[in-house]
Amino acid sequence: MGNEVSAKQILSAAEEIVKDVADFGDAVNAEVRNHTGGRRKNPYVFIEVEASEWRELALWLKKSKQVDYCSMITGIHWPENADATWQVVVHLLRTGVSNPSVVNKRVHEIKVDIDALAGNSTPMEFEISMSIPDTREPSVPSVADIWVGADWNEKETWDLVGINFDGHVGMRRVLLPHDSPTGYHPLQKQHKLRYHDFNEMYDDPQGFGRKPEDSGRVK
Repeated sequence: MGNEVSAKQILSAAEEIVKDVADFGDAVNAEVRNHTGGRRKNPYVFIEVEASEWRELALWLKKSKQVDYCSMITGIHWPENADATWQVVVHLLRTGVSNPSVVNKRVHEIKVDIDALAGNSTPMEFEISMSIPDTREPSVPSVADIWVGADWNEKETWDLVGINFDGHVGMRRVLLPHDSPTGYHPLQKQHKLRYHDFNEMYDDPQGFGRKPEDSGRVK
């Protein structure tokens, strides 16, 4: 019995997922890709989906493909891209981990034959990409009620990038001060921060009316 899932097993399971995703039609496109860095160049499933279909796809991945963990959600502002000014990227995992049984207050070890893993029992990584046309109020459906790991990630993406997640309960600032001006999201590229060829941390037009001690320094 092997001690890790082989690339061949992962590839077979990934191809099965891509084939099944085709049932969603033109709103969802999937392909198998390979990691380019790291020790192993394992395959993973890359999916492009229209924002309007994201929640339906997420529910299908959870129920039909046993995807059980949301590891990251991030947003990107592309003002120079007229076709897709905003982008949301989601990373998901099918861990294949299950809780051990407890008998007479003793936890029983789960023994897994790794060489026999196939289909939905095969661990898998997913990268989901959504593009949003030019708008002042970018948004996609929330999946925080589907994967608990999405809760913080959606808050962080809204806080920093300004992409809203419709249906998220309790959306709030998590990294910026709670008194940050409404509409201020520092990773939107119209804000002239030092991260975008500007040497000062804040520019007064954003409404802060204050600057840090190192405002004159170049990062």
